[in-house]
Amino acid sequence: MVYVIFGVSSSGKTTIGKKISIKLGIPFYDADDFHSNTNIEKMSTGVPLDDHDRLDWLQKVLLKINESNKNNGAIFACSALKEKYREILSGSYKYEVKFIFLKIDKSEAAKRLKIRENHFFPIELLDNQFEILENPSNAIKVNASNDIDLVCEEIYAQIL
Repeated sequence: MVYVIFGVSSSGKTTIGKKISIKLGIPFYDADDFHSNTNIEKMSTGVPLDDHDRLDWLQKVLLKINESNKNNGAIFACSALKEKYREILSGSYKYEVKFIFLKIDKSEAAKRLKIRENHFFPIELLDNQFEILENPSNAIKVNASNDIDLVCEEIYAQIL
């Protein structure tokens, strides 16, 4: 099984994803690592990506998801803000890809972004992420404003 932990920047995708991957004994992948240099440069300068920019990135992540589903599964941290992005990521493995939505309010995400170090995503793009975020209809939903361990426990209760 592949689990895609998604939400806006600073919702805790990477931190939570790494903890869950350790608990489940499966690999962790950060979808940010699949971005092209062009995409990273664009975001670094405060320009939001559009659907065209994201397509190649999502397809690269999908290839890794497909590979992971052939093995023992994996955890992916990925923004996946729109339903059509999540549809791309589930590919032909619709029943072997589960999505976990980290819900967080804008003020908490902004607070976390301000103290975040060594990441290309500027706070100026946060509004855009909330504007394009589509509330998922078929995902595990957790309150990412809670303590990390509590969030992980809530996820474990729903996937184990």
